[in-house]
Amino acid sequence: MVAPLYTTASGLLFHAGKILVMTVGLPARGKTHISRALERYLRWMGVKTQVVSLGDYRRKILGATKKVPPDYFTLGDKSSETQELRRKVAAGCEKLIWDFFEGGGQVVIYDANNGTKAARNALAEKFDKAGIHVVLLETLCDNKEIIETNIRSVKISSPDYRGWDPDKAVEDYYMRIRDHEKYYETIDDKTWPFIKILNVGEKIMLNNIQGYLQSRIVFFLMNIHNRFRMIYFARSGQSLIEHSYKADSDLSPAGWEYAERLKDFVLERRAKSLKERGLNPAERKLVIWTSTHRRAHHTAWPFLASAQASNVAEGHPEAHRPPASDSSTSVESLSQPMVSKVNSPALNVKVVEKPQMLEINPGIWDGLSPEQAKKYYPEDWERYHDLSVGLDPVLIELEKEQEDLLIIGHASVIRCMLAYLIGLPASEIPAIEIARGDLLEVVPASYGVHSQAFHFWDGPGRRGSLDPDVTGKDNINFYENYAEDTKGKRKVDDTPEPSLEKTPALSNSVLFM
Repeated sequence: MVAPLYTTASGLLFHAGKILVMTVGLPARGKTHISRALERYLRWMGVKTQVVSLGDYRRKILGATKKVPPDYFTLGDKSSETQELRRKVAAGCEKLIWDFFEGGGQVVIYDANNGTKAARNALAEKFDKAGIHVVLLETLCDNKEIIETNIRSVKISSPDYRGWDPDKAVEDYYMRIRDHEKYYETIDDKTWPFIKILNVGEKIMLNNIQGYLQSRIVFFLMNIHNRFRMIYFARSGQSLIEHSYKADSDLSPAGWEYAERLKDFVLERRAKSLKERGLNPAERKLVIWTSTHRRAHHTAWPFLASAQASNVAEGHPEAHRPPASDSSTSVESLSQPMVSKVNSPALNVKVVEKPQMLEINPGIWDGLSPEQAKKYYPEDWERYHDLSVGLDPVLIELEKEQEDLLIIGHASVIRCMLAYLIGLPASEIPAIEIARGDLLEVVPASYGVHSQAFHFWDGPGRRGSLDPDVTGKDNINFYENYAEDTKGKRKVDDTPEPSLEKTPALSNSVLFM
């Protein structure tokens, strides 16, 4: 199990040494997607990691495709000018790699084709002589649909094809692929440790992978994919006893109203986003993750009720019906993990409870005011690391999940999961704000994460209001609002907290790199 902050005094994880991961593969095989995802995961572990992209560096130095010589992307005979330009770009990338290692970095992922055996062996030998472990990461793909999707969704939207007609850009990129195929040499020997991935996770082959860190890299790569999906985050609804962890109380009347509004807004927003991408919402499943606390998984019940109604309308009366919203329901009846699956053309929903998504247990803090907790137990105020450790399995499942996903959770849990997706260091987790009544839509992409924030609720339970009679500010909501805070985030007072749409790091239409 891993989590942020597990580093040694030298800044290197578990004395694993320095590692150069060299990608190998034809264009549009998912190298960039895999490289960025691996970088995000290793940084979350606390490993100083950087992707060095040959394509990004080339665009920075030479400009887009139309600004380079016509023979630049061919692998046959080239003009002296082109040869010099290619040497300049390759040397620049190599210097970036050396600089990162010399600056204390531990892992570099060199995102390039590296398609000829001679070229990659020459580069690998340089770093191997310097004591840096070299691992080749080859991405293979024989699925034409994956290649076509990758070209249309990623490659032709890059700066190389800005202003191009989409069909002509696709044709041009296929020409680039066909040229590389003439000279491409797959890894067929065991000179270097290697990882081969077929169809972005369908099959994986290994050679001479050694040590903890290399094994964690393999484990992560076994759980990723590049299927398009959207991820939503929302706080759970207000509960009857907000300030007590142990009470595990049901939703308040306002909480049930919030849950219904959340359902309507998510379904409306998701349908709009999917239709903008030419996808049919009725043909896709929505998976909902919650913790095992009542206020979390009860917030998901309106989704099941809507799916139930859809199934009845479609002639499936045997569909699962969620329990009534009765706050007197016994704890025992809710103690077993609930997996509810309802299928219908209108709404295909699956709700899963995950114990790892429980927020921090305040223990002896339970029932105390924020001022009392800080006064009597100041040494326990910083607790995000423990939560991050517990979330590691969930983050792997997050990478593995291929369906659209709605995560209904507690503030501290959402902060940690967002920090992972966005690629923020652990020190910045407390600065992430997501108030009850805000929905965050996250779309993983090859070059980062696209995020949009939406506000849909101003009723009781939303934080940040100075007038509790208007918006129901929870002055005693210790465990949801304050128990997970860390030192330096803000003072505990009545100052309104910024809502999500006002937080710079999570503003509308942001691409996190």
